[in-house]
Amino acid sequence: PPPPAPTPDPPPPADHAPEPDDAPAETATAGERPDWANPVATPGEQISTFTVGDVRVDVYQVGVTQASKDGLFVDPDTNQPLIAAGDDIVFINYVITNEGAPIDLGSSLVSIDERYDDWPYMQGMDTIVDDALYEAQGVHDDAMHNQAYREPSVYPFATGQSYSYATNFRYQPGSPITFDAVITPVDAEGELLHDERIEGEGTGTIS
Repeated sequence: PPPPAPTPDPPPPADHAPEPDDAPAETATAGERPDWANPVATPGEQISTFTVGDVRVDVYQVGVTQASKDGLFVDPDTNQPLIAAGDDIVFINYVITNEGAPIDLGSSLVSIDERYDDWPYMQGMDTIVDDALYEAQGVHDDAMHNQAYREPSVYPFATGQSYSYATNFRYQPGSPITFDAVITPVDAEGELLHDERIEGEGTGTIS
């Protein structure tokens, strides 16, 4: 009777050992970011934090560099680009965390519009699209990784998960800036639930 006892005992630990080891790893990965998101980037100095419902948005000023080309928008009076090649541009990075119940986002995710308080134009602030500039700052120009786009457009955002993305615009040191954010959840078919739209606003200063 004693010999059989040790024999059954070792297999259960061996069988169960991988499960605890694997489970935390999966949970940790799932908890850090959604499966559709790029790894979270966190460089820079925090200049604002605000909420959109139960979602927290932390805003970081990352760095200043020079535009590699002209922007797309022009001044209607002078017909000159609002950002010309060689002009200083500033990068900001958004880190977005769900502190509430899981929510299904559409392809716009948490949509954020940033404007200097003295921005004189109807259109939003121009940005320079150049992957190399984003890479040099250590940030992503898109929250989603390349293979993440899906049909229907449903992007689950679980409790405790975060994602990040960055943008750039003309550098105006010392300028107050306002961030307007909108979340429009979607249903299982990816249809926007306009009745459940949530808005939030944050402020900061570009240094």
